Amino acid sequence: MAAYGKSISQAALGAGAAIAIAAVVSLKPHAPNIALIAAAPTVIQVHLAAALTALVIGIVLMMRVKGTNLHRALGWTWVIAMGTTAVSSLFIRGMNPGHFSFIHLLSGWTIVALPGAVYAIRRGKVAAHRRAMTGMFVGGLLLAGLFTFIPGRLMWSVFLG
Repeated sequence: MAAYGKSISQAALGAGAAIAIAAVVSLKPHAPNIALIAAAPTVIQVHLAAALTALVIGIVLMMRVKGTNLHRALGWTWVIAMGTTAVSSLFIRGMNPGHFSFIHLLSGWTIVALPGAVYAIRRGKVAAHRRAMTGMFVGGLLLAGLFTFIPGRLMWSVFLG
């Protein structure tokens, strides 16, 4: 039975590798086409700048010691960048012209969760603050960032299109 299970996992690994290789071969990666970002509407440029700022600061915050003055200063900058990212996204409706899309749920969640996370740390609720901030970093930045690489969207075109 163990041999049978092993061969299935090897077959799955082989199939996964074949799919990954086929995907990479079909993609045509190239140097980023920054001209597409320069030609994008201002709201998209603001959104992208705020999201990248929040991403970089978020990585620094996750890696460094918590509770320091630097953490507090970077944290407030991150909150402003995340708030700007979330609010600016409400004006971007290219995926579903004229209407909100599924990804806007993450924006609404961020707009509500940011003040809640700040309130939590002000009240000394470190665990609640940590959960909320980590959730926004993972869901509001990383997960939402992955959605920007869907074929036909700007980041797809900049890096892979």
